[in-house]
Amino acid sequence: MSARDDAVAKARADLSVSELEATALCCIADEPGIRPSILRSHLGVTAAGVTTMVDRLIGRGLVRRELDAEDRRVNHIHLEIDMEQEPWAALRRFPVEVDAAVRAESRDVVEVAAELLRRITDRVRTFS
Repeated sequence: MSARDDAVAKARADLSVSELEATALCCIADEPGIRPSILRSHLGVTAAGVTTMVDRLIGRGLVRRELDAEDRRVNHIHLEIDMEQEPWAALRRFPVEVDAAVRAESRDVVEVAAELLRRITDRVRTFS
Protein backbone atom coordinates (compact mmCIF):
# COMPACT_ATOMS: atom_id res chain seq x y z
CA MET A 1 0.00 0.00 0.00
CA SER A 2 2.85 2.32 0.82
CA ALA A 3 4.51 1.69 -2.56
CA ARG A 4 1.20 2.28 -4.33
CA ASP A 5 0.59 5.51 -2.43
CA ASP A 6 4.11 6.73 -3.24
CA ALA A 7 3.75 5.88 -6.94
CA VAL A 8 0.39 7.61 -7.23
CA ALA A 9 1.59 10.66 -5.24
CA LYS A 10 4.57 11.01 -7.58
CA ALA A 11 2.32 10.72 -10.66
CA ARG A 12 -0.07 13.34 -9.24
CA ALA A 13 2.80 15.71 -8.47
CA ASP A 14 4.31 15.24 -11.94
CA LEU A 15 0.91 15.98 -13.52
CA SER A 16 0.00 18.79 -11.11
CA VAL A 17 -3.32 17.25 -10.11
CA SER A 18 -4.71 16.85 -6.63
CA GLU A 19 -5.67 13.49 -5.18
CA LEU A 20 -9.35 14.32 -5.73
CA GLU A 21 -8.73 15.37 -9.35
CA ALA A 22 -6.72 12.20 -10.03
CA THR A 23 -9.52 10.07 -8.58
CA ALA A 24 -12.07 11.99 -10.63
CA LEU A 25 -10.08 11.48 -13.84
CA CYS A 26 -9.91 7.74 -13.14
CA CYS A 27 -13.67 7.63 -12.47
CA ILE A 28 -14.39 9.49 -15.71
CA ALA A 29 -12.08 7.11 -17.59
CA ASP A 30 -13.97 4.15 -16.14
CA GLU A 31 -17.39 5.70 -16.86
CA PRO A 32 -17.17 7.95 -19.94
CA GLY A 33 -20.02 10.43 -19.96
CA ILE A 34 -20.50 10.18 -16.20
CA ARG A 35 -23.02 12.60 -14.75
CA PRO A 36 -21.77 15.05 -12.12
CA SER A 37 -24.16 13.58 -9.53
CA ILE A 38 -22.65 10.11 -9.99
CA LEU A 39 -19.12 11.52 -9.89
CA ARG A 40 -20.06 13.34 -6.67
CA SER A 41 -21.16 10.04 -5.11
CA HIS A 42 -17.92 8.32 -6.11
CA LEU A 43 -15.82 11.14 -4.70
CA GLY A 44 -17.90 11.85 -1.59
CA VAL A 45 -17.94 15.62 -2.10
CA THR A 46 -20.67 18.22 -2.41
CA ALA A 47 -22.33 19.18 -5.67
CA ALA A 48 -20.57 22.55 -5.48
CA GLY A 49 -17.25 20.77 -4.93
CA VAL A 50 -17.72 18.64 -8.04
CA THR A 51 -18.75 21.66 -10.10
CA THR A 52 -15.69 23.63 -8.98
CA MET A 53 -13.34 20.72 -9.63
CA VAL A 54 -14.84 19.95 -13.06
CA ASP A 55 -14.61 23.64 -13.99
CA ARG A 56 -10.92 23.55 -13.01
CA LEU A 57 -10.32 20.39 -15.08
CA ILE A 58 -12.14 21.93 -18.05
CA GLY A 59 -9.97 25.04 -17.72
CA ARG A 60 -6.89 22.84 -17.94
CA GLY A 61 -8.27 21.04 -21.02
CA LEU A 62 -8.47 17.66 -19.25
CA VAL A 63 -12.24 17.11 -19.47
CA ARG A 64 -15.27 18.53 -21.24
CA ARG A 65 -18.98 18.82 -20.44
CA GLU A 66 -21.59 17.79 -22.95
CA LEU A 67 -25.27 18.56 -22.60
CA ASP A 68 -27.60 15.59 -22.72
CA ALA A 69 -29.40 15.49 -26.08
CA GLU A 70 -32.74 14.58 -24.49
CA ASP A 71 -32.59 16.64 -21.29
CA ARG A 72 -30.61 19.88 -21.59
CA ARG A 73 -30.59 20.24 -17.78
CA VAL A 74 -28.29 17.22 -17.59
CA ASN A 75 -24.65 17.17 -18.60
CA HIS A 76 -22.09 14.45 -19.02
CA ILE A 77 -18.38 14.62 -18.36
CA HIS A 78 -15.85 13.18 -20.82
CA LEU A 79 -12.08 13.02 -20.83
CA GLU A 80 -10.07 15.10 -23.25
CA ILE A 81 -6.98 13.06 -22.43
CA ASP A 82 -6.13 9.40 -22.94
CA MET A 83 -5.59 7.81 -19.53
CA GLU A 84 -3.84 4.88 -21.22
CA GLN A 85 -1.15 7.10 -22.72
CA GLU A 86 1.75 8.79 -20.95
CA PRO A 87 1.94 10.84 -18.89
CA TRP A 88 -1.62 10.14 -17.69
CA ALA A 89 -1.17 6.37 -17.58
CA ALA A 90 1.11 6.91 -14.59
CA LEU A 91 -1.97 7.58 -12.43
CA ARG A 92 -3.09 3.99 -12.90
CA ARG A 93 0.20 2.24 -13.61
CA PHE A 94 0.80 0.77 -10.16
CA PRO A 95 -2.54 -1.07 -9.85
CA VAL A 96 -2.24 -2.28 -13.46
CA GLU A 97 1.28 -3.59 -12.81
CA VAL A 98 0.17 -5.28 -9.58
CA ASP A 99 -2.70 -6.96 -11.45
CA ALA A 100 -0.28 -8.15 -14.14
CA ALA A 101 2.12 -9.50 -11.50
CA VAL A 102 -0.70 -11.39 -9.79
CA ARG A 103 -1.88 -12.85 -13.12
CA ALA A 104 1.68 -14.04 -13.82
CA GLU A 105 1.69 -16.14 -10.65
CA SER A 106 0.30 -19.65 -10.38
CA ARG A 107 -3.21 -20.07 -9.03
CA ASP A 108 -1.82 -21.83 -5.93
CA VAL A 109 0.47 -18.91 -5.07
CA VAL A 110 -2.36 -16.42 -5.56
CA GLU A 111 -4.71 -18.45 -3.35
CA VAL A 112 -2.12 -18.67 -0.55
CA ALA A 113 -1.46 -14.92 -0.76
CA ALA A 114 -5.20 -14.17 -0.79
CA GLU A 115 -5.73 -16.33 2.29
CA LEU A 116 -2.88 -14.57 4.10
CA LEU A 117 -4.36 -11.16 3.26
CA ARG A 118 -7.81 -12.32 4.45
CA ARG A 119 -6.35 -13.45 7.78
CA ILE A 120 -4.42 -10.22 8.26
CA THR A 121 -7.51 -8.17 7.39
CA ASP A 122 -9.66 -10.17 9.80
CA ARG A 123 -7.16 -9.64 12.62
CA VAL A 124 -6.86 -5.93 11.94
CA ARG A 125 -10.65 -5.58 11.98
CA THR A 126 -10.72 -6.92 15.54
CA PHE A 127 -8.63 -3.89 16.60
CA SER A 128 -11.10 -1.38 15.15
